[in-house]
Amino acid sequence: MTVDAVDRVRQSYRVAFLRYLPRREEAALLTGYDIGRAALKERVSVVALSAIHHEVLTEALLEDGADAAHTITSAEQFLAEVLAPFDLASGVVGDLAPKPGAAGR
Repeated sequence: MTVDAVDRVRQSYRVAFLRYLPRREEAALLTGYDIGRAALKERVSVVALSAIHHEVLTEALLEDGADAAHTITSAEQFLAEVLAPFDLASGVVGDLAPKPGAAGR
């Protein structure tokens, strides 16, 4: 992971998230997924991605007129797309919460 790689991901993340925020369009989510793939390829860590996410989310929440609930929900959805390639690469795919009826097994 290089500083340049983190900076590229940060810039891409900021642009894509701010594009996603007003309308929650699928195309912007796809861009988020692509950002995650690029970050994985460039060996940008999940910790670095978390810091980038927090930075961009903070900026969005501090904007005048920001709807905090909408922004936070959107941020959660966007981050999930960005992190999906990391789940796929690790072999951990899907919800790890217990399935209904699985208690006691």
